[in-house]
Amino acid sequence: MQTYGNPDVTYDFWAGNSSVTNRSGRFIASHAAHTGMIAFGAGSNTLFEFSRFDPSLPMGDQGLVFLPHLASVGIGFDEAGVWTGAGVVTIAIVHLILSMVYGAGGLMHAIYFPDDMQKSTIAQARKFKLEWNNPDNQTFILGHHLILFGVACIWFVEWARIHGIYDPAVGAVRQVNYNLDLSMIWERQVNFLRIDSLEDVMGGHAFLAFAEITGGAFHVIAGSTKWENKRLGNWSKFKGSEILSAEAILAFSLAGIGWMAIVAAFWCATNTTVYPVEFYGEPLKQVFLIAPAFVDSVDYSNGIAPLAHSGRCYTANFHYIAGFFALQGHIWHALRAMGYNFKDLGAKLRVAAS
Repeated sequence: MQTYGNPDVTYDFWAGNSSVTNRSGRFIASHAAHTGMIAFGAGSNTLFEFSRFDPSLPMGDQGLVFLPHLASVGIGFDEAGVWTGAGVVTIAIVHLILSMVYGAGGLMHAIYFPDDMQKSTIAQARKFKLEWNNPDNQTFILGHHLILFGVACIWFVEWARIHGIYDPAVGAVRQVNYNLDLSMIWERQVNFLRIDSLEDVMGGHAFLAFAEITGGAFHVIAGSTKWENKRLGNWSKFKGSEILSAEAILAFSLAGIGWMAIVAAFWCATNTTVYPVEFYGEPLKQVFLIAPAFVDSVDYSNGIAPLAHSGRCYTANFHYIAGFFALQGHIWHALRAMGYNFKDLGAKLRVAAS
């Protein structure tokens, strides 16, 4: 975190990031606890929506968010493609159980395990320490993240291929094989909002899995050996050794999260292949109120949808707003990482005003 030249600076309790700046054990604890909160929210809200869901009415008219996500990946249907809700409660309970596991893991890392992984008695654990002036260390951790993301993509592709997902074109769950067409994948970089083929969607995920696992393996190797310094010259500078810090890593993370959230918002608002009308409601209109927003294109004031909005409207606007503020956080922390002292801003404004 930015210390403004004071190595002994202290932060108030609300500056939560400062407590994990140089404590990799606490950093892991916060990640695990945060994951537990997300799992609890997913499980509990799924049960809540399932308790109020009326299968005799269109799902898209009931303002749901979690059930549509399960339905779109083929969970809740029988072999004939009829909605039964089978498996929904199981998924919710599994998430609630996992929330307790993640929560316990967060507590153990916060209370029982070392606050810094460099103090661990396990050699493998010590590799996940935080050394901001050591690009190899950051690259090693990045590689593991990429590999896990790639495995998740493979899981999704194989789920669609073996179990099947919902295809709005046929109104039923069907098995989807991925279309690994590199020209299509390249072309979809600029018009993915209009994608209308589930095979293309799975092809993109298959390619992404390959790219992430390959890149992750490279980063794990490059971050745990010194071969790159001999073969590629001063590789450390290329990897950003002069700009890496806790503040910079936070800025990078917020930039990625913010951009993906805004992309998801536009995709959810307009696409009806990945976000079927049957589950999410009709596509949204883009308007400018106090700020850019998405509004329903049809009237949902039927007394069923909460606050008379579709689940598509809730999902798109939440992602857009969260993405907007994440990008503002990126700018704030990126400037601090580059050494900008926001405490000088007030003085400069006072001088300008006088």
